[in-house]
Amino acid sequence: MVPKAAGLPWSRRLLLGVLFFLICCGLGYSILNRIEWRKAPGGLQDLQTYANMIEGEPARNLNGHMQFRVLVPGLARGVYRVVKDHTGTWDPIMLSLLLVNAFLVAATVVVLMTVVYGELGDYAVALGSALFYLLNFAVPNLRLIGFIDAGEGLFLMLAVWSLWSGRMGLLPVWAVLGTMAKETFVPFLAVFAVTWWLCSQRDRRAAMWIVVAVGAAFATLTTVHWKVSGVLESPLRFGRDLHQNSEYLAYFFGAFRDRNLWYIFVWLLPLGLLKLNRFPRSWRVATGTTCAVAFALDVYYGGAPGTVGRALFTIAGPLLSASVALLVFTGVGDSARAEVG
Repeated sequence: MVPKAAGLPWSRRLLLGVLFFLICCGLGYSILNRIEWRKAPGGLQDLQTYANMIEGEPARNLNGHMQFRVLVPGLARGVYRVVKDHTGTWDPIMLSLLLVNAFLVAATVVVLMTVVYGELGDYAVALGSALFYLLNFAVPNLRLIGFIDAGEGLFLMLAVWSLWSGRMGLLPVWAVLGTMAKETFVPFLAVFAVTWWLCSQRDRRAAMWIVVAVGAAFATLTTVHWKVSGVLESPLRFGRDLHQNSEYLAYFFGAFRDRNLWYIFVWLLPLGLLKLNRFPRSWRVATGTTCAVAFALDVYYGGAPGTVGRALFTIAGPLLSASVALLVFTGVGDSARAEVG
């Protein structure tokens, strides 16, 4: 789709990126020295694997599929080497993860603003979409506590930008980096991009780039597994190995009792639905289809509580945040100019 408004100046994007980065650092501050993550039960146990990766633990000593999520821990390892002797009371591992995740989240909302402003031509709505995204429960409580979902979220948002703006040649780049962030990026990108294409003009060139991107994602997943574990394993075999649930219906309905899911979507979903039709149909349908796939994969895998909420926010959080901003901020700029006049 051709943008309807001139893009935001790069100087403005850079300024906003720095501002959002600092805001994210503040939102995630508690993980530095107020939470004993090494002793915390439940989901924070994932951090043990990521922390071991940052400290350079050999792959053979790491647990499960999390060892293949190399992007965020790899970036954090570089930060950790710089800050580990200069953090005072702050946990250097958590500081490294916070700085990396804050950057990734800040970049995500800058890209979101770029798409929303280009689509609607309303700076207040674009800025509001970024703020509603940042203020959602998922960001301070799930994105900035040391998990690695922020990487997947950024590259899926960049895929949205590429599909929306017609910059299809960048899709393989996002495919490689997103797959290195989290393995679920592979099916998410494939379903999202194909659905977007089916809902748009179905350009052959775009189809070619989508095929290349999906192929690059599968190749990256295979290569990462080989480099980390020393075993050359097909992605399909890896997917089958993740299957650890057989009570599909019980698990599906049980997901709706997860408090994290409600905390994320209790206001985001009902308010976001009200103005959703103002955004491109391709974005809306691709988001809904990919959310359905996320539910199916979570039921297949039998993830821990909170897993599906994190995935759904990765997929639908940007669009719903933009829709809420459109509901709340429409006409704000015009009203302000009228009062000044």
